[in-house]
Amino acid sequence: MKNNNIVSKPKRIVGLYGGLLIFLVMLFFGNLDSSNPQVTNMMAVALLMAMWWITEVVPLAITSLLPVALFPALGIMSGKDVSATYFNHVIFLFIGGFLVAIAMEKWNLHKRIALRVLMITGVSPARILLGFMLATAFVSMWISNTATAMMMVPILISIIQKLEESGGEKGVSRFSTGLLLGIAYSASIGGIATLVGTPPNLSFARIFQIMFPEAPAISFANWFFFALPVALMAFTVGWGYLYFIYRPKKEDWELPDKEAFHTQYKQLGRAGFEEKVVFAVFVAMALLWMFRADIAIGSFTIPGWSNIFPYPKFIEDGTVAIAVALILFIVPSKDGGMIMTWEAAIRIPWRIVLLFGGGFALASGFVESGLSLWIGTQLNWAKGIHPLLIIFMISLLVTFLTELTSNTATTEMILPVMAGLSIATGVNPLLFMIPATLSASMAFMLPVATPPNAIIFGTNRITIGEMAKAGLFMNLVCAVIITLMTYFLG
Repeated sequence: MKNNNIVSKPKRIVGLYGGLLIFLVMLFFGNLDSSNPQVTNMMAVALLMAMWWITEVVPLAITSLLPVALFPALGIMSGKDVSATYFNHVIFLFIGGFLVAIAMEKWNLHKRIALRVLMITGVSPARILLGFMLATAFVSMWISNTATAMMMVPILISIIQKLEESGGEKGVSRFSTGLLLGIAYSASIGGIATLVGTPPNLSFARIFQIMFPEAPAISFANWFFFALPVALMAFTVGWGYLYFIYRPKKEDWELPDKEAFHTQYKQLGRAGFEEKVVFAVFVAMALLWMFRADIAIGSFTIPGWSNIFPYPKFIEDGTVAIAVALILFIVPSKDGGMIMTWEAAIRIPWRIVLLFGGGFALASGFVESGLSLWIGTQLNWAKGIHPLLIIFMISLLVTFLTELTSNTATTEMILPVMAGLSIATGVNPLLFMIPATLSASMAFMLPVATPPNAIIFGTNRITIGEMAKAGLFMNLVCAVIITLMTYFLG
């Protein structure tokens, strides 16, 4: 997530005051539905939040609190009801998953996993690229994309330096660019595979439930079985593309010794008691998420473990996340404390929690005010367009919008609109909401698009031009993959 601490004066004028002006004009002069003024009021709030989210002239988390102040004042929702939208089982799914991720980082389990993957894949150029991308993608499925990229880049830089010792900086520079881009791409691609992999996925799960309360909830397993094939296809294309474009010439450099990875792995030492406990908790959480609810495979159904309880529907993925995370706070470590402490837990990014809440409140406001239905009636013209084309247009729109804005904020702005579009066209809302969610993580062109992009740009080993040139192809091809997979598989 981008964090612009210094806002230029023109941007402040356009974003801050422009947003307020649009809000006031819509509020006092707009009349979207004469029989229901809440529709206009809700649109005014939505436009203000969108303007401030896009320009980031006000911290994203603070903008997310606008519904608490404005919804009751404008008659959209009561203070009690809007406040309740900010905390729910999806928030606890995020918190529980993040606590386990923090524990993995604290005891270096994530680094051990990454190096083990690199040791398995080997040392040819294609395998080195595959190893780094595979390790990054796998770890990114479970911990934040930012933390994953931050972990992998120092490992990669040490390998690049070893390559430069044999082939020289000039001879290795081209391939090192491909390796850096591989980490950025795979961190984003791996994150889409699980509900906890990246914030937009969790936003989607909750907003969908708010917009369509009668529909079955999106579980961890539901999402995983659909999104993993999408991630695998995007990963395969990304790896093949980067290797084809950035593969080194044979005369440029000598292959590194496989011992380079083994040496770094040995430096970690033997896995300690704490690391083993965290690994066991991590595996248990993944399995409990995967098999919590019944899994239907054709006519065959794998019963979920929650059925052993008298009220299985009471148990959510958030229940599992918190229950498992609690174990880390009650198992003692060898140094006399506990495996997880509150000092480590306060690293939870509460600004993202508030951003989630703002998105959930916005979605609730769309429903309660009637704005979602109003948008649906305005989009009746879309009935004549083939859904496949609509999905592709959505994917492109969100992908390129996310190049300049927060992917979570973009998701939370666009999903209620997608729900209205599905109502207008009479199709399953998942057909439009899922590609919008996936596309929010598929921005590869600019350093500001995603944290992994910013991190690799910060190494000073890659230029914006190189990122944009390579990223444009990935943006387009991932939009095609998401479109086809959603329409034919989803």
